Amino acid sequence: MTDLLHVLPDFPVKHYTHLIPSLEKHLVTTSDLLTLDALEIGKRAQLPLLDLRRLINEVISQLHGQLGFDSKIAGKEKAGQKVSKNLKNNTEQEALYTPGRNLSSSLSTISTLDPGLDAALGGGIPTRYITEITGESGAGKTQLLLILLLSAQLAPPHGLSRPTIYISTEHPLPTTRLRQLLSTNPLLSSHQNGHPTSSLSRILSIQCPDLESQDHILTYQLPVALSKQNIGLVVIDSIAANYRAEADLSAPTPSVAATRASAKSLAVRATDLVRTGALLRDLARRHDCAIV
Repeated sequence: MTDLLHVLPDFPVKHYTHLIPSLEKHLVTTSDLLTLDALEIGKRAQLPLLDLRRLINEVISQLHGQLGFDSKIAGKEKAGQKVSKNLKNNTEQEALYTPGRNLSSSLSTISTLDPGLDAALGGGIPTRYITEITGESGAGKTQLLLILLLSAQLAPPHGLSRPTIYISTEHPLPTTRLRQLLSTNPLLSSHQNGHPTSSLSRILSIQCPDLESQDHILTYQLPVALSKQNIGLVVIDSIAANYRAEADLSAPTPSVAATRASAKSLAVRATDLVRTGALLRDLARRHDCAIV
């Protein structure tokens, strides 16, 4: 639970001071509260089940409030009106399944330069949010990221007319592939007032060789760059690479002590990853940028 205030800075922890120390001692994260069974967490942390469920419900309620899922229902409940569970579920379901076209009307988006994919995404990659791109090796993840780095520099409706940042944890910025994209795509190779709409000079490249430098860059350098240079898109390729690099699970027959130490290390890394996600989500909202 050391990550709770990073995920929900305004969470009323004073109401749950009898639970949180034990959760911290047993390395229970906010993600665990949302994904694991309450009975399993109660046994692990040796806590009363009813109190634990109240805490979980409060975390879920706070997250829903942060996303605006149940603001109307909360207002009615405060006024003393009873709202049926079905109405609440329907309202939350409507919020969860908001059509992409409705969402895109209230957000700025970055085009993938693929009309079909843009239509499926409701206009493209939205600002003020974190977007995770996953897939098998060779599926085209890096190619899509490179296109976004250039298309974000385009004028609306394709882009944001803003520079971009590429944070690499594995390989340096592939400038050759970027030049190929600039020369072959008509939109990317267009000019405005005698200047190219997209260029490599408007991409700030940062290398993160290890986890320590990655944490320092994301915590201190990235917020400054977002403020001073009006960055519209931050690409991190990839966020988990340095976590995998530091994982030491190579022993063929580990001892019980080594297994416990490894499990504890994984729990700490999971907490760090959740904290990093909360930090990036906050930066995306405050600076109205997209983080991929």
